[in-house]
Formats: sequence, C-alpha cells, structure tokens
Amino acid sequence: MENEEILTQTPVEGDYDENQIQVLEGLEAVRKRPGMYIGTTGAGGLHHLVYEIVDNSIDEALAGYCTHITVEILDGDVIRVTDDGRGIPVGIHPKEKISAATVVYTVLHAGGKFGGGGYTVAGGLHGVGAAVDNALSEWLELTVWDGHHSYFQRFERGKYSEELKQTGDTDRHGTSVTFKPDAEIFEETTVFDYEVLLKRMREQAFLNAGLSIEITDHRHPEEDRHELLCYEGGIREFIEHIHAARGLEPLSDKVIYFNGRKGDSAVEIAMQYNDSYNEVILSFANNVHTIDGGMHEVGFRNALTKTINEYGKKFGLLKDDNKLMGEDVREGLTAIISVKLTDCQFESQTKVKLGNPEIKPLVEKIVSEKLMDFLEENPTIAAAIFEKSQAAQRAREAAKKARETARRKTAMESGSLPGKLADCSERDTEFTEIYIVEGDSAGGSAKEGRDRRYQAILPLWGKMLNVERVRIDKVYGNDKLQPVVTALGTSIGEDFDITKLRYGKVIIMADADVDGCHIRTLLLTFFFRFMRPLIENGNVYIAQPPLFRVSKGKTHKYAFSDEERDRYIAELTANGSKVEVQRYKGLGEMDPHQLWETTMDPETRTMIRVTMEDAMKADEIFSVLMGDKVQPRREFIETNAKYAVNLDI
Repeated sequence: MENEEILTQTPVEGDYDENQIQVLEGLEAVRKRPGMYIGTTGAGGLHHLVYEIVDNSIDEALAGYCTHITVEILDGDVIRVTDDGRGIPVGIHPKEKISAATVVYTVLHAGGKFGGGGYTVAGGLHGVGAAVDNALSEWLELTVWDGHHSYFQRFERGKYSEELKQTGDTDRHGTSVTFKPDAEIFEETTVFDYEVLLKRMREQAFLNAGLSIEITDHRHPEEDRHELLCYEGGIREFIEHIHAARGLEPLSDKVIYFNGRKGDSAVEIAMQYNDSYNEVILSFANNVHTIDGGMHEVGFRNALTKTINEYGKKFGLLKDDNKLMGEDVREGLTAIISVKLTDCQFESQTKVKLGNPEIKPLVEKIVSEKLMDFLEENPTIAAAIFEKSQAAQRAREAAKKARETARRKTAMESGSLPGKLADCSERDTEFTEIYIVEGDSAGGSAKEGRDRRYQAILPLWGKMLNVERVRIDKVYGNDKLQPVVTALGTSIGEDFDITKLRYGKVIIMADADVDGCHIRTLLLTFFFRFMRPLIENGNVYIAQPPLFRVSKGKTHKYAFSDEERDRYIAELTANGSKVEVQRYKGLGEMDPHQLWETTMDPETRTMIRVTMEDAMKADEIFSVLMGDKVQPRREFIETNAKYAVNLDI
C-alpha cells in the first residue's frame, strides 16, 4: 500500500516468566491503584476519605450506639472525626494475633459488617474504608475509648512501628481518627473544602433523625465556620431545606411522608411538589447517596406513576385511555428515598448505584399503598398534584407538536443551518469548535479573525429566553435559542443525541462585564436543562477575553485582571516612560487580529472548561440564580460576592 505508514508495537526486551508476577502486600495495592478504591485522586477522592470515616461513625448510629459525631478541619490539611459510639474493638484478633483495631486499619475487607453480628445495616459494607484512608494518608492517628481505658496507635502511609497501646483510664466510649492525606497520592490538592463537607454532613443529619453532627473549620477562626446539625424531623426537614435553599414554593404546606419495612429492610420516603418545572429525586442506601440511583429509585418512580394514574381513573380525572407519563407526574417533585438493608449491593467501592433487586418490589408496595391512602385522605393536595401533572402532560404534547413542526421545517428548508452561522470547513469533531458570540459587532470581528478551517462563529442578538422559568414546549422555535440548537445539530430534551454534535468544543464568548455574565449564565442554564450531556461530556467552554491592553510603543500586553494590568504597567514604566492603557468594554472594541491573538488562538488563549462534579449543587445554583424568587438570589450573591472578580458594575 503506497504511502501508507504501518504502525507496529516495539517488543519489550527481557523475559516474561514467574519473576515478573508481582504480589502487592498489605496496603500496597491501594497506594498503587488508589482510583480503584476512592474513584479519583482529585478533590472528589480527597473528600471521599472523610466520608469513609464518617460512614463508620454513622454505622454506629444505625446500630443504636452513637448520638454525636464531630468533624474538624485542622491546620495543615488535617481531618479529625470523633464519635461517641462503642469504640473499635481493641482485643487481640484470633487469626491475625494483633489488636482488632489495628486489623481494621491495616487489612482490606476487615471489619464488623460481614455477618459477624456487629451491625444489622451499614454503609461501609466493603470493609475497606478505614484501611484505605490509612493507606492514602501521610499519617493517621487512632484513639479508642472502650468505657474502661483509652488506646492510641499511629500509622504512617499505612504502616506502624508500635502496636496499639493503652494510654489511660476512662469511662468514655467512642473512636477518634485524625489523618493527613498524602500529597504523594493527592497531587492535585490536599486542601479540604468546608462547604463540600458541610453539605455531606447535613445530608447525614437529615437521614438520621435526632443524630447530632458537628462540623468546624479551625483554619480560619475569624470566619466562624461551625455548624451543629440535628434534625428531629429527618428527611421531612430535608425536603423543606431543599425548597428553601432554591427559593421554591411548595404546592401545599404538608410534606408527604411514609415508611415501611420487611424483615431487616426498611424504606423511608418524603416528597413534596413545588412550583418549578424540574424534578429533584435523591436516593440513599444505608445513608450513602446513590448518585446514579438503583433499584430503590426505579421502584419509587414506577409506583409513583402507577398510583397517580390509578387515582385519576378512580375519581374520574382521567378519561378513556388517557394516561400520565412518568415525566408528567414528576414535574416539580422533590423526593427523598432512603432505604436500609442488611446486605447492600453497591456497584463499586464509591457506591453510586444500588443493585439489590429485592428492594424494588418493597419500595413499590409501600409507595403504592401509602401514597394512595394519602391522596384519598387529602383531596385538596391530590387535586393540586393532579392539576400540575396534567399541565405537564399538555406541555409535553405541545412540545411534541413543536418538535415535529421544527423537524418538518428543517427538512423542507434548503440549507438548514442558521443564516448568521459562519461555518468551518472541517467536519471532524475532534478539531471543530463553535464560538457562540454576543452581538453582531463582536461576531463580525470573530468571523474575520477566526481560522475558517475549524472555527465556526454564531452571533446571538437580543434578549435570550430564561429557560429556568419555562417548559420545553416554549423552547422549541424560540428565535434566540433555535439557531443554537440547529447549529449544534443534537436537538434537545429527550431527543438529544450527542453523536450528532457538529463541533467538539462549544465556546461561549461574551463581554467581560455584567451583561456578558448574564448571557453566559442564560446559555449555561439552557445547556444544563435541555442539553446536559454537553456539560457532562466536557464539550462546553467559556472564552476568557482580556479586560485591558497595556501598550508601550510596539510592545503590547493583555491583562485579564486589575492586578495583572497593574503589574504590566509597573514592568513597562520601569525606565520612566509612559504607557497607554486601553479598557475593553466589549468584544466589539477589539479588531479581528486582537480577538484572535487574545481569545481565539489555541496557542495563546485561555478558556474555562465547564464541568459538573456535583449535579445537585449545579441544579441548586441554577434554581437560585435564574428562578423567580428574589430573596434566595440576594442571599446567594451576598454570600458569594467575595469570590467574584472582574465584574464591571
């Protein structure tokens, strides 16, 4: 085959025999492949270390022995977790011939949660949490109180030089674990985020009614970062907290709550409808947030749809073969599903999905029976729920018609791409990118300055629709959003198909002022609500145009902040000569060459990739910022204003 390069793999020199088979002893496997145990060595994995230790304390609470847990962030990236449970057993393990406490922290799959009678239900079922924390910490110190004596042991990167030793007498019960994550493992960061930990601890307090969890950040005492979390109302208060945090108005003042059990399996559910068009369903198994759902969530969704349809048929609210779909009955619903099981079957160590098949019919039975009872006993609330569900059904049908109309229109038009789109010649999405630009003026500069081979430009104009306040049927055909949908080629909502995406990078390029920030937020809200896989897949970026141009003769420097501007001024005026400072109030003030050089040239540009590590947090922020309620938005801005930079007010 002429001119075709044949690639072959160069053989590795040396023998491959029994000498190349390695056996990793003790906790070496954890340090060698940490991602297998904590998911990532980034910020998510770092905080997962705290969750593993807290989960052990929570298990003591589930067993009925722990009432108070403290979580402290100490100076030097150190965490201390203390509980008033029974304390880890300190006696000599019959097989390992060392203290049972030492076994728990040095041997994988060792613990009291494997049928030995220590726990009926537990979140830390894999039995590797404590040992993994130990393995991935620069050092870890363990203190145990058993009601008679106190004990102490120190570990360094999973190993110990001295065995557990008795340090005194006490009538105290409990366990305290203090550890410092190993910077050799967590190269990205070892700094704990108080807000991330607070969110998790608040969840745990809601899920365990009456349990007290105290969290304190000792790093910045002047900021008084301390919360005592205790909710006697449990997950009912969780629902109220979510609605208050998002500025959502409940359809009624009563949270629907019911529970039930079969054998050692227990189900607890709280739910309430609100005035939004979005659903929030959080599911937990043994207090562990199952982010990807699982059988308990499937059971809830099935039963909810079935029960509301049966109620409608029973009371003549649904005629003939008319039927509400799942998305209809979940519009505006906030629900918490919490199940407790003797033997949780999570799909991975990071526990994001519950696989126990037996929990699905139990959840379905409890929801079907008790939700029907509630609806019949509360006809006013039932009527409000049903009216909202039918409104969602009408909107879904209207959206379907609008979608079909949009498809027919596209098929009939010759050249279906938007008229204002300046497309690129390349078709491989590995290289293509589209700039969604605010205004015709900036769009003109971008079109002239771009590389036409792989950069497409789509100018936007006029006020954009805030999709947080509308259903999807209002999005179809919207003259401000339709060009974006058409240009990207993926459609939206349930029809979204990322394989049809025409550009590998979708770049929002707006002015570096408040109006530009608003445009970016409106577009991000649209992508999050109706094209979420774009964000999940990492296709969305935010361009970073400069704020200033600092010039001296033929020397030009572009500054992206006031501090950078002042530094360039100082550098260029070192010999006393005068410099010129230009403030860019908009992208349109840059000529095509300047826009290319500062914002569009892959060799020199700076862009922010939009990611979504926490979908729930993102959902909450969009609800607050783009919703109808002013007070939650004002509180959010006041709380976070100190983190905002480069605002031209």
